[in-house]
Order: sequence, then structure tokens, then C-alpha cells
Amino acid sequence: MTLLLLAGTGEAKHIAWGLADTNIKVVASLAGATRSPDPLPVTTRIGGFGGDDGFCTYLREFSISAVLDATHPFAARISNRTARICFDLGLPYAQIVRPVWEPTNGDNWTSITKPCEAKNHIPNGSTVFIATGRQTLSEYQNLSGRRILVRMIDPPNMPLPFEGGEFVIGRPPFTQASEVKLFCSLGVTHLVSKNAGGQGGRAKLDAARELGLPVLLLDRPQTPDAQQLETVQDALLWVSSLVATP
Repeated sequence: MTLLLLAGTGEAKHIAWGLADTNIKVVASLAGATRSPDPLPVTTRIGGFGGDDGFCTYLREFSISAVLDATHPFAARISNRTARICFDLGLPYAQIVRPVWEPTNGDNWTSITKPCEAKNHIPNGSTVFIATGRQTLSEYQNLSGRRILVRMIDPPNMPLPFEGGEFVIGRPPFTQASEVKLFCSLGVTHLVSKNAGGQGGRAKLDAARELGLPVLLLDRPQTPDAQQLETVQDALLWVSSLVATP
């Protein structure tokens, strides 16, 4: 059996380590969005597949038996394409879907469906910390009149697509204490984040609660109509069930 693991998340790392000493051949695929990613204990490829045709060709040429999708919850294009093609080819497919974050006592959260809606909740003169990645940056152009801080893991190759903003470079993991210190030093008044779920990105939300900052959370895109798993253990059991199936 050869498993294609669509990686790039903390769950994917744990899955790779959980399968590293088994007799299952695993190929982890990283999109290449992060420079110098942490090494994985399985065969790793970096980069795209070249669209639908390229992905189909890869699955056939490398005799992929099943695909486990452990990409980011907002990687909707990749997940939808993968689920569709696996269905068409009759390949087992499952997606890890973390539970969404839910507010607790002291949280001041507002859900938005698109980045452009942030303007409706952030007054002029605010200092806005955006932690939603680089792909949607152009959708924040309507936040003129606010100071915009955009967190990136790696130094960017191009300037921000609007004036009045600046990059904040930082590589996770972050802690609540480090996020509080950062927000205070920058004078942050509002946080914009994706409702990604999981523990890795929770620190900024806890810091916002401690500081009493309003948070705008982008709703998740719709997931594929396919088997969903919540935890790493669920994923490992799913892979084991495929091996055990005659």
C-alpha cells in the first residue's frame, strides 16, 4: 500500500511520525508555501501537481492506494479537487477536519464570511493585526485609514498590495504570553484570524481575550462531501483499516 499524505499541518506531522515505522509506504506532499519546512520521517515531495490532469497522472504513476488529506482547513481548492478526483478514480479518501474554535468567557468574537467584511467592524484609526495568510491580502484593501499589520512566517517576496501596511515576521509555535507581549508592543486594537481550529494557532485568540481585543474570525469554507476524521488517532485507525481490508 502507498499512502499519499497531503501535509502542511501539525496533524500531518504527527501522522507521518505515526506511520514512519510501519510497513506502509507514505509519501507526504507539501505545497511549498513555507520555506524550509520541518523535515518529515517519510518520503516528501514539495510543489503542486500541475492541475487535475497532473494529479491524476501522479496518482497512477506512483501507484497511490489512498489519499489522506491533512491540509489546512482553509485549503478548500486542494481538498475539493482531491476528493473529486479520488471519487472518480475509486481511491479511498479521507479528510482531517478539526473542530472549529468556539468562544469562551471573555471572548469578543465576530464571524465574517469574507475578508472585505472586516471594514464593517473596525473603525478608522485602529491598529489591525491580520493573521490570515498571504493569499487573501488583496481583499483587505478597503481598510484604508487603519494601520495594518500582516503576520508572515517567511519574509515576503513582494510588497503588500495596499498602502499603510507592514509585515510582522514570526515563525510558530507562539504562546499566549508571547502574543500578549507582541500585541502590546505593536499597539494592536483588533485581530483578524481564520477559524482554523486546533491548538497551534489558539495562542493569539487567548492573548486577545486577555487584552480584551475584538476578534474577527473568518468562517471556514465548505468541506468536501467525503469521509471526515477529527484527530490524528482517527486518521491512523483509518489507514490501518485500509491495510486490514482484504
